[in-house]
Amino acid sequence: MTTRRTRPAPRPPEGTPPRTELARQARAVLADAVRIAHWAAGTPGPGTAAPLAAHALERAATALELSPAQVRAGWDRARLAGLIELHGDTARPGWRLRAWDRDDSAVLRGWVALFDAWSLVHAAPEDIEAGAVAEAVEAVPQVLSLLQLSAGPVTVPALLDLLGQRVAELQEERCEVPLGPGRTAPAAPEAAESTMSAAAPARSADLNALLLDWALEGLAAVGALTLGQGQATLTPLGNWAVWVKLEQICVAAQSPAGNIEQSAADMLLGCARLTPGPARDEYRAWLAARTVGSAVAELLAVARGEDALLRGLAFEALRVVGAPAEPEVRAVLAEPSLRPYALLWLAEYEGNDPDDAQDVLSREESTWLWVDTAAAVADHGETGLLVRHLDSAVQGTVPALLDEVRAVGHPRTVQVLVALAAAHPDPALAKAVRRAAFQVHTGGA
Repeated sequence: MTTRRTRPAPRPPEGTPPRTELARQARAVLADAVRIAHWAAGTPGPGTAAPLAAHALERAATALELSPAQVRAGWDRARLAGLIELHGDTARPGWRLRAWDRDDSAVLRGWVALFDAWSLVHAAPEDIEAGAVAEAVEAVPQVLSLLQLSAGPVTVPALLDLLGQRVAELQEERCEVPLGPGRTAPAAPEAAESTMSAAAPARSADLNALLLDWALEGLAAVGALTLGQGQATLTPLGNWAVWVKLEQICVAAQSPAGNIEQSAADMLLGCARLTPGPARDEYRAWLAARTVGSAVAELLAVARGEDALLRGLAFEALRVVGAPAEPEVRAVLAEPSLRPYALLWLAEYEGNDPDDAQDVLSREESTWLWVDTAAAVADHGETGLLVRHLDSAVQGTVPALLDEVRAVGHPRTVQVLVALAAAHPDPALAKAVRRAAFQVHTGGA
């Protein structure tokens, strides 16, 4: 037996309310969302999917004595906070809704999910290109850190200055040169420096001011801060949430498996041999250091790569992201290599038991996933695991499995079958598998 030195449990900043009070405040922020979630869960029939259908919106507004705008906002918050799970056109109560009145931790996790998704709750200003919005979202954690460290009101000009600096850093990291209207990219470094200093600042300052107002209003809408005359202050909930995320970063930086500064691919490889609990802790810490949008995009980019192990691990990390990742995961259903993983992710997100989630896959999708998982085992696992992987095939017999594997068209089919033939102790079965590999390789039947 070995002993492991553990980091003492961190204490929240002085003046932070106890968790019971924080949970009470979170319940107050999400009160309308909870009412709408209860209404939707008790209203069978179509029309309660996202976006909320017009007739369902009218019924909810009448039943709850809320305006249509309030119902629509509460519906979005209920979904983002995990209070509602959608099964086709039917809404069902999420586990957080069932635990809402008795489990403060569930309440706080639901509110943090909403806090993480603030940019989805509050629509970005129109006619602003998506890249500028994404940069502002990526810069907001620094704005929140300043608010948290200040432990009181911070003036909007100070926040605007910080936002502008962070956006400039992001542009510099990407080697982008902000151009004025009608200008073309300069041909020399001296021209680039001149363009950056002369043409862009006035336009950038106005744009940053507009985006800062949007971000502050969005964070206020989810209860993370309050806005005064030319200043902003974190609420107790917002202060606690920012502290928690900073602590996650510190824990990751001090942990033996700290992968916080790594790329998504390197982080996932670093977590490959961890058990599920520690792996999820690493995912959370890595995610806490990034905006949700950039983290999800990076994980999906890794999932599209050739390494099947990283593909599976990327979707494990996306499970930790939860609701904010749902639109991006749903969008990859059209990609054959990601579809089985996305279907399983969505099934579990919508409340299916993980053991039953496989039922959402077609026979072909299950076979494709079997080959992909076998490729991961062949590349990174032990030969015994590859042999045992045969038992997980849906076909039930090796001849049926080989027939369907040959037909499914996975790009790694030949390599998987060759590795399986080399690993299997039964000579007759190994011969059949080698024959199947040869037939796939040559295009024979």
